[in-house]
Order: sequence, then C-alpha cells, then structure tokens
Amino acid sequence: MDLFDQSLEEQLRQHAPLAARMRPQTLDDIIGQEHILGEGSLLRRVIQADRLYGSIILYGPPGTGKTSLAQVIANSTKAHFEKLSAVLAGVADLRKAIEGARERRRLYQTRTILFVDEVHRWNKAQQDALLPHVENGLITLIGATTQNPYFDVIKALVSRSRVFELKSLSAENIKEVLLRALADTEHGFGLRKIIVDDDALQHLAEISSGDARNALNALELAVESTPLGQDETHITLEVAQESIQRRAVMYDKTDDQHYDTISAFIKSVRGSDPDAALYWLAKMLYAGEDPRFILRRLMILASEDIGLADPMGIVVTNAAAQNYEMLGMPEGAYPIAHATLYLATAPKSNTVGAYFSALAEIEKNGAKPVPTHLMDASRDAKALGHGQGYVYPHEFEGHWVKQQYLPDGLQDKRFYNPSDQGDEANIARRLAKWRETLEKPKAKE
Repeated sequence: MDLFDQSLEEQLRQHAPLAARMRPQTLDDIIGQEHILGEGSLLRRVIQADRLYGSIILYGPPGTGKTSLAQVIANSTKAHFEKLSAVLAGVADLRKAIEGARERRRLYQTRTILFVDEVHRWNKAQQDALLPHVENGLITLIGATTQNPYFDVIKALVSRSRVFELKSLSAENIKEVLLRALADTEHGFGLRKIIVDDDALQHLAEISSGDARNALNALELAVESTPLGQDETHITLEVAQESIQRRAVMYDKTDDQHYDTISAFIKSVRGSDPDAALYWLAKMLYAGEDPRFILRRLMILASEDIGLADPMGIVVTNAAAQNYEMLGMPEGAYPIAHATLYLATAPKSNTVGAYFSALAEIEKNGAKPVPTHLMDASRDAKALGHGQGYVYPHEFEGHWVKQQYLPDGLQDKRFYNPSDQGDEANIARRLAKWRETLEKPKAKE
C-alpha cells in the first residue's frame, strides 16, 4: 500500500457514516445477542481462544451485528482474515481468495478465515465452489445472511457449518447503542454538546425495528441537520420523527395505551369488523408492538371466539405465526394481516368455553371415578372386570352407539351446546340426533 492508498483509507475512516465508525471492535463492544455471546457461551469461548476452526453462518435481520461480529473475530484472530461481498464478488474473486489461502498455508502455515457477506446471494454453483475448501479445512467460512440459511444456502454448506441466529435488538439495546455514540469522543459525538430529549431517544430506539444501523443513521441525520443553538445541538421528538421518517404514536408498552389498543383490536375481530381490526393492528405494529404478542392473542381468539364455527381459524393463525418467524418484519405483517382478516370475517362461536363448565363441575363437586366399562381392559379385565360391558361404536351403523360416557350421577349433564354458526351448525344437527336417540341401534350383521 502506497502513501496515496493510506491517505485514501484515512479519509474514508474520518468521513465514514456514524454506523460504520461505531462498529464494535471487541466482544465487549457488542450490545445484545447474549444468547450466543454471553459469558461462558460456546461462540464467545471459541472467539476468545482464537479456536474458530469450524465454519459458521451468522443469520439474522439487518443491523443486528453480523458484520460487526465478523470484524471482532478479524480483530482477535491470528489467522488471515479475508472479506468478500457476495453482492460484488464472483467465482473469480473466490478463486483468488482460495489461492491466497493455499499459499499462506503452504508457506507460513497460516489459517485463513473467509467472511462472505450476504452469502445467500451467491447461486448454487458459486456456493458449491466453497465446499471442497471448507471441507478440507483450507478456509474457515463465516457466512452472513439475512435469509434463512436452511432455505437460501445449499444444504451441503449448511451441514458443514454451525448456524448462529442473531435476534433483533430490543429498544433498550438500541438506546444503549445511541447513548454510546453520543458519548464516544473518538468515533461518535462525544466532543460535541448534543442534547437529545428522552422522548426523541425513545422514538429512535423503538422505530428502528431492532436495527442498530438504522437508528445510528437517523441519529446522525438529526445531529447534522439541526442548527447549533448556543453552542449546543438540541434533538427534539419532532427532529427525531423527521430524521427517521416515522411519526411517534402515543403508545407505551407499559401503560394503558398498550392494553387499550390490544383490547380494541381483539374486540374488533370478535365483532367481525375487519376494517377496525386492520386499523388497530396497523397502530400497534407502527408503534413497535411485538408481533408475537399480537399473534398470541389471535391464537386465543381463534378458539375462544370462533372455535368449531370455523375450525380453520386456529390453523390459519398458527400458520401465520410460523410464517412470521420465518419472515420477520416488515414482510411478516402480511401473514399477521392475513390471520386478522380471516378471523374477523369468520363465523363466531364461543362454545369452546364449555371446557370451563366441565372444570367448574369438578371444582365444585370433585372428580368422580371412571365407570367400569370405560376402564382400561388391558390390565385388570379378568381380575376386576375392567372394560367389561364396553360397546365398540364402529360395529354399529353410523359408527355410533348410545352408552354412558360420563360418570355416574352426571349421565344427563350437558357442558357443550353447539351454536348454529358456520360449520358448527352441522355439529349441532349431528349431536342433537345422537342425544335424542333413546334406543340402542342394532349391530351390523
């Protein structure tokens, strides 16, 4: 590297975006991800001991620290660290990196760690080109991807790697990142007098959707676009809203707004108003509500308020929850809205709550013994007569036969009374026919 290259690199470092300047340099600089980097964790021990011999894939949403973690590994290892971007690099660049790794191993016995950013963007042939060198240990691969590696990275490469999932940062994590940038005198704004109002800081932390890079970019824009006043820069909520292009919604996850809004949402779905349901859903997601919280409430509603009137309600909601886990936000809003509209427009029934009537009977009068003919006949049929007298329904027409299933004294008790809504109307007709049958049907000949 000549003097001109050194000068260019120095200029780039000085004028790099705040998010790049604040990139963690050590494990202790990384905020969040305690589930994989906490004290005593496998990955932390491996990095600290410089014993990363097996390949790894870092998977998670943007701005969660995948590239930062790779940089920390680069700073702490004695191995040669090579970096490629799958967006820009092709097979020729990969071959060059492999050849360099081979020469270093042959001449200096030096390991090579190859970091491939956005590895899912390489096609199958490009990913295949990595395989033999990962397998024989010539290179240790660190792949970073925002897409699920089990779907977007070839199976052979995944099977030769350990996958670590990075989670979206919490609002508290993001706030810590921002405060660190404001205080850092070398890379951040520590040498400048900057006042950020609490509500402005909270807004940036919540609206960044767990993306530290997004939050730092917004903070930098707010600082650099706000004129000085009496030798200080004052960032208000209005400035924060403008810098991140999202207005603050009056919504605090710990106060009445949280409970009132989810209440309005559930009551709108229960009341079969899809428009109101979508409005309250949009308010919650816009304000940074945890989508999993919303989905859990929809799962409850699918049984509590719809139940057998539309048995697909719980299936659709469960599928939406699984889809969200695979997609994340913002795309995850589609399956959540899908489930919301399905449940809001489905026929309603609350008869699944019949369970609590049965529970109340047991709580009030105690649990009664199982009738002898319903007992397990495989153990005590001969000695105690367990199971004797049981009639097998499939031997009768309609695969039904009248016999006692409730305990003695409760034979005529009714806990479940189906509604006349949706699919449950068919259940009501079928159950009424069974309950009204007084004579035991004849067995098939």
